[in-house]
Amino acid sequence: MLQILKKGVRSTIYALKGESKPQPGEFAKRIKKRHNIFWKSIDADLVRNSNMRKGDSLEQWHNVKYWQRKLSNKYNARLFAEMHGCRVPDLYWKGRNLDDLDFNKLPKQYVIRPTIGHSCNMVFLMNNTFNLMDKNFYSEEEIRERLHQALLENPFQEFLFEEFVKSENGEYKIPDDYKFSLFNGELAVIDVINRTSPKAGLSGCYDEHWNKVDTLSAYYHEAPYQAPPHCLAEMIEHAKKLSKAYQIFVRIDFYATDKGAVFGEFTPTPGRGEGFTIDADKKLLECWDKFCPGMI
Repeated sequence: MLQILKKGVRSTIYALKGESKPQPGEFAKRIKKRHNIFWKSIDADLVRNSNMRKGDSLEQWHNVKYWQRKLSNKYNARLFAEMHGCRVPDLYWKGRNLDDLDFNKLPKQYVIRPTIGHSCNMVFLMNNTFNLMDKNFYSEEEIRERLHQALLENPFQEFLFEEFVKSENGEYKIPDDYKFSLFNGELAVIDVINRTSPKAGLSGCYDEHWNKVDTLSAYYHEAPYQAPPHCLAEMIEHAKKLSKAYQIFVRIDFYATDKGAVFGEFTPTPGRGEGFTIDADKKLLECWDKFCPGMI
């Protein structure tokens, strides 16, 4: 249902702009094919939600076909990023049994994320009782009820209660997403999303040397030039290292914080291939063929 709604919103945006919706290019088709292979197989949920542990060897991570699916579970992604030397938000609580969760032990600012999900769905950026993401106030009981309903819908779902990382200026705000598109250790583009809500914001794209390049997105409005984050070099170093370990194309999110670069998540099928401009599709396809030839 969510994907149908998103398609409707995008079609409306194109109509308001007087533009026709871009037809999927070869890069988009490969992403759609990967999505079907990854998530329509009978073992998809079991692989994604493998119970990985800190200290597991690479052999244990690689013990199934398309093992990268494990990293679409956000808890597993944290472990893998830490394993490769990345900074991650502090973890306050993880689980399904909400009776074990003591809100009194949480700081005033914290983040709630589902281990399974995309597009900021069921993400809470809490500043006391105010959720910066949807601009609503929530009581403890209301949060518990929202999470409880999500847990009923998916027996594999868990929730993470994490540190609300501050911006480089020390502010609690919706963090800018630094989205790195990478191919087996090679960086194609950095897409900076200045998010104002789960589905709205501006997008600006840069190369590795922070030269502004054409936007990837046919959905977000283009942002003006913005200065690079202080931790850009750290982000790039970690993104490339994780990409080399991931092997195939992946988008990796980082945040620029007062503590430096903080890992966010892995996205193997961004937008299921939708929302890329024609030029972006061509550019990403060239990188795929050059750096990941023959890979899924």
